[in-house]
Amino acid sequence: MKIYADTSVFVSLYLPDRHSPEAHRRMAQRPVIWLTPVHRAEWTHAIAQHVFQGKISAREAQRVYRDFQHDRARGVWAEVNLPDMAFETCAELARKHGARLGVRTLDSLHVASALELRGERFWTFDERQAKLAEAEGFRTS
Repeated sequence: MKIYADTSVFVSLYLPDRHSPEAHRRMAQRPVIWLTPVHRAEWTHAIAQHVFQGKISAREAQRVYRDFQHDRARGVWAEVNLPDMAFETCAELARKHGARLGVRTLDSLHVASALELRGERFWTFDERQAKLAEAEGFRTS
């Protein structure tokens, strides 16, 4: 099963939060999860924000970064480039759904990437993004 997970899922896998049990339960299925450069950039910023907000220490963040790199090296994630048409599809999603759903650029870019990669499911813990993915025909659980 090819699954596109947005960054909220990656964060919940590496930092304990209210969604972590569900993220780990889903990963127990050993799905193929794509990892794009957008994921890596957004995930790194999310970890840095946790440090900035005092939720974790800089030392803890370094451990999390190492864990993520270790998983990348082990091939836990199916690393792919951002699809060529992702930005065009992102803009189209904004035209189709933006005013009704209030989605942001990165929300649309993740769903656009999933569409372009021909994902079978879309995993997110973001309600607006889930609505967008569902509007485009994805199962979100």
